[in-house]
Parts: sequence; C-alpha cells; structure tokens
Amino acid sequence: METITDKSIVELWFADEKIFILTDDGRELWQSLLWYPRLKHASDEQRLKYNYDEIGIRWEEIDEDMSFESFLYEDPEPVGISRFFLLHPELNISAVARRMGVEQRLMIAYINGSKKPSAEQENEIWDTVKQIGRELSEI
Repeated sequence: METITDKSIVELWFADEKIFILTDDGRELWQSLLWYPRLKHASDEQRLKYNYDEIGIRWEEIDEDMSFESFLYEDPEPVGISRFFLLHPELNISAVARRMGVEQRLMIAYINGSKKPSAEQENEIWDTVKQIGRELSEI
C-alpha cells in the first residue's frame, strides 16, 4: 500500500486552485482546494504558514488540517453534487436535506465524497436544487 509521511515530502506548493506535493520518490500529487474552503480563501502568506506531523499538514492560523492519506484518494477533484455544493456554500446543505427528507449526515457524506448517492438519489438532489432555483427566480 502506498503511503506518504512527513519525511517523504520534498516540496509543497499551490497553483490553479489546487495544492500539490512532491514526494522523495518523484510522485507529484494534488488535491482541489474546493475540499478545503478555509485554505482556498486563505492569503498566500497564510498558506505558507504550515507544519507537518506524522499524519499530515496543519495550518494553525486558519485552523485547517490535511492528511497525507488524502493525497492518495481516488477523487482529488470534487465532481457532481459535491462540486456544486462546494462551489455554492451559500446553500444550506442541512436545509436541502430536510426538504428532501434525507438525513443531514447522509447528505453531508454525499457532499464530502465519503459516500456516493445512487443515480436515483442524485437525480432527486438535482431536482430539489432546480426547484429551489425556480422558486428563487420567481421572487
């Protein structure tokens, strides 16, 4: 199994709304900053104030943590409903879940990518969001 440790990180940098690391064995890995909104909206100066420990990277000033393991996840870039809700934090995920009759924690798991909705469930989420959009456009 592939692993990354604080000892194997050679370089860390940001570009194109992503965080990159280079490991001592030559792997260049990245993740979208959409998964980490505090880091996405941090200044360049704040982004440079990080520390490594045995499990990940810590930005104390902005209270953000990122595990080394997360660089090995299958989906470094959010897609579908995850991407939509991460791009639109003004939408209250819990309120959308209540409107649909879905448990909040399940909807949050869909958004953070730890669970995948069925095709039917994903269509219902999109239909609910579109209905909210139609209602808002009528104001």
